[in-house]
Amino acid sequence: MSDPVQDVVEVMDRVRAAVSSVIEGKSDRIDTALVVLLAQGHLLLEDVPGVGKTMLARAVARSIDCTSRRIQFTPDLLPSDITGVSVFNQQTRQFEFKPGGIFANIVVGDEINRASPKTQSALLEAMAERQVSSDGVTHQLDAPFMVVATQNPIEMEGTYHLPEAQRDRFMARITMGYPSRGSELDMLDHHGAANPLDSLQPVTSGEQIRSLITTVGTVYAAPAVKDYIVDIIEATRTHEDLRLGASPRASLHLLRASRARAAMSGRDYVIPDDVQALAVPVLTHRLMPSSRAQLDGLGLEEIVSSIVEATPLPERG
Repeated sequence: MSDPVQDVVEVMDRVRAAVSSVIEGKSDRIDTALVVLLAQGHLLLEDVPGVGKTMLARAVARSIDCTSRRIQFTPDLLPSDITGVSVFNQQTRQFEFKPGGIFANIVVGDEINRASPKTQSALLEAMAERQVSSDGVTHQLDAPFMVVATQNPIEMEGTYHLPEAQRDRFMARITMGYPSRGSELDMLDHHGAANPLDSLQPVTSGEQIRSLITTVGTVYAAPAVKDYIVDIIEATRTHEDLRLGASPRASLHLLRASRARAAMSGRDYVIPDDVQALAVPVLTHRLMPSSRAQLDGLGLEEIVSSIVEATPLPERG
């Protein structure tokens, strides 16, 4: 009889290898994306154009044999384009619901902050409750369901600020960064003649991912580890360099992500290392720095790292 946690390791190794064949030299970013997938979360990719945000999102979607859709966010995109719309059928004399782009297992939202705030808010119910309400009828979204959204930095031309309520729905945020010189040379050698996504084949199925998600939910988190998570979250609410701390949803997301990371590491229990490794990607996009921190040039990553370092580790039971 196979070990469920070992199944997580084996399947995720295959997915990681598939995505790595497209994204050169970004193994830590790929791992974070897979953690979010197994933890039933949503991922926000934020960086300047051309560094592989959309490529990573599409590579994750291609590596799994499930439904995926891409929504290109533009200023004229309507909420109904995302959620769907009821259309009157002349033959049956009834309204029929036509699903929008959100109805897929993995939804790639490209340049989400180029759409209006009204259109951005159309994602809120789907991301939080995995359902869409239209004309008084609720439509459930099939599992696995993951939104992978990309956005350019807010100071770039033609972008709208993503509201705090929307940002809080994302389990983690990562930045791609520029590749190393060696990785960029490899990219030119391997991907210069063709799109690497064209040759990427699925290495697992949506059904198998659902099974792995169930396994991740059984990973044990000791009470001391949960206390450790809450200590970190509470520290963000009282820290002098932050004017907006992390929400209770953030503590839940940090726990779920830590369970997924533990399973991907071959463990059926969470350790403080899991929490520490995920604190920055899970927390930074939910926080707002104080005016003094901004004047001092302190980054949110630096503030969160200092909070984690200052938080006492749980005692061994």
